[in-house]
Formats: sequence, C-alpha cells, structure tokens
Amino acid sequence: MQLKGARILITGGSLGIGKATAKKLVEAGAAVLMTGRQEERLAKAAHETGAFPIVADVTLAADRQRTFDEVQKKLGGLDVLVNNAGIGAGATLSEVTLEKFEEVFLTNVFSAALMAQTAAELFKAQNSGAIINVASTAALKGYEGGTIYAASKFALRGMTQCWQAELRKHNVRVMEINPSLVTTAFGNPQGIERTEEANKLRSEEIAHAIKSMLEMDNRGFVPELTVWATNPW
Repeated sequence: MQLKGARILITGGSLGIGKATAKKLVEAGAAVLMTGRQEERLAKAAHETGAFPIVADVTLAADRQRTFDEVQKKLGGLDVLVNNAGIGAGATLSEVTLEKFEEVFLTNVFSAALMAQTAAELFKAQNSGAIINVASTAALKGYEGGTIYAASKFALRGMTQCWQAELRKHNVRVMEINPSLVTTAFGNPQGIERTEEANKLRSEEIAHAIKSMLEMDNRGFVPELTVWATNPW
C-alpha cells in the first residue's frame, strides 16, 4: 500500500513499539492517530512523532467508541489498524489466578478483537484495509513463568489466522508480527524505557518491519513475521 496519505490507528502509542511505529509511519507520509492511557506521556509521544493523540483505554467500551469517532473526525476514515496495546504478567503455574488471567486477556485478547471488529466493518465497506496484530515470540513457544502471557499471545495468533480466513475475500490484509525481546518499557510499571543495548532489538527494528509489511503492494501480504535479535548474547 502507499503509506503517503494512509490513515492509520495505533493502540498503545505512548512508548516503545507503538511510538516508534507512529514516528516511522508519519515520516512516510501517513496520517496517524495513536491511543494511550496516560495523558502527559501520550502528549509527549505525539509531539515527538507527529501523530494525533487520543487518551483512551482499549479495555473500555466507551473509549473504544470514542477512538473510532476521533478516527473519523481527525483522519476522515481508516486504512490500517495496528493492535499494539498489550500488558504482561509473569506467573508460574502455582501462582496463576483468575484475576491475573482476566486482566491480561482483557487487553491482549478481548480488546484487540473488539478493536479489530470495528475496523473490519469499515474495511469491508471500502473493500480494503489492513490489520496488524503485535504479538510476540511467546505466541510461538511457551516458557517457564509464561502461562498467562504466552496464552494470551497464542490466542491472538489464533484469532489472527481466523481473521485472515474471514477477511481476505474483502481485500483486507490481516498480519501478525512476533517481536523477540525488545528493550522497551514493556512490563515496567513506571513506564521507563530500558537502556538500549547494542546487541538487543530496539523498537525501531519492529517499526521498520511493520512499515515494510504495510508497504507491500495490496495484492500480497505477509501473514506472520517473526523478528529476532541477530546475536543477543
């Protein structure tokens, strides 16, 4: 697709992958609206990226509706949804609780599906569009202490494949990206970005991959892309 003039919504845009993706897509000429829950942090990210900010929590129905209202108001429509908002929780089997499962699945699975549901209706009506789900290598292989988080990303991967089957006939491209460990603020309750390490992935590598996936001509799409650090040791 042509990114110049494309109308793009990114959830979880205040930091990390969402922020880096917004910056790269704006630089390519796209009009980008991004959501975030903390107003001050989101405003700073918007200033640095050139994206339109909207303070919204994807887990709240009213905020999801308000987000799509703002999409129409600010962008005049939508061409791409990047489902990036996500939270993590480390817990061994002996530590998992229903409450922890519900908290993570509400953001990583249920809200992603409901955001995609609304976007898909817009895309089907215009016979074009793209959804990118930001998953994780945890969607491919579980790990010790990853019961809740990996389960949520396995679920997102399964939904991605279902949406691909449903939406291809409407010329809607549904894609998933699986980042390995990235030096971001993910999992840090204070929202402080981790110190960049020369041999570890940065948000910029994932943003580059997302941009590349979108730039392919609309006649083709990358169903799933996994990004690893070359030599993280």
